[in-house]
Amino acid sequence: MPAVTLSLPFAAYIARLTRMGMLDCLGADYIRTARAKGASEARVVLRHALKNAFLPVLSYLGPAAALAMTGSFVVERVFNVPGMGQHFVNAVQNKDLFLIIGVVLIYATMLILFNLAVDVMYRWVDPRIE
Repeated sequence: MPAVTLSLPFAAYIARLTRMGMLDCLGADYIRTARAKGASEARVVLRHALKNAFLPVLSYLGPAAALAMTGSFVVERVFNVPGMGQHFVNAVQNKDLFLIIGVVLIYATMLILFNLAVDVMYRWVDPRIE
């Protein structure tokens, strides 16, 4: 239940972004060219269209990771799941500054690493981007 609560809004938005990207890509000239060359429909959709339709989704994953991490505080507290979010809430209630600083540093490091991974994957998906 906590995983569904945390992931459902992101899944809906990612599905919407993917759909809009696919509709945009499937009408492009390079898709028509790939079909004219005799490529199968699965190959055209997976290899050509989905790769370019995935770029907006990939751009959304960095901020989505930040929203998921901040939303985990509430989800952990509501569902009574032991985790860093619950430790952070307890540290704020007990005014434990060292634990607050430690948790904030860990979450900031995770956020930086997620955004770096998105940038690296962006370069891997579309080699034209430098």
